[in-house]
Amino acid sequence: MTMSDNIADMLTRIRNGQKSRLISVAAPIAKLKCLVLDVLLAEGYINGYTKDAGKQFVNISLKYARSGKPAITEIHRVSKPGKRVYSAISDLTGYYNNMGIHILSTSRGVVSDREAKKFNVGGEVICKVF
Repeated sequence: MTMSDNIADMLTRIRNGQKSRLISVAAPIAKLKCLVLDVLLAEGYINGYTKDAGKQFVNISLKYARSGKPAITEIHRVSKPGKRVYSAISDLTGYYNNMGIHILSTSRGVVSDREAKKFNVGGEVICKVF
């Protein structure tokens, strides 16, 4: 069976892994997924990820607080294959009073909304994370 939304599948694996208190989760590898994971790593939502060359999987190391609470409280897909969502950076409001982030695909690459404001570019809103 073919998968129509690879990013939503990866986000669901992360969400389910943190609900189950797993140390790491695996997802099929793709270039856009690695770019989204780079943003999550830079913003401090995951510990890291490694590419498994032989099996074509990426292992995502999940992050937890000392109390055992997951670093990611909510993670949702915004732009879907059936309905793409684009936004100018001036129209993009803060997520959870600017404590959460939007991940955007811009002309400057895949960046968080904070980086997009520095570059003053908008684009496709991939997902939102808190």
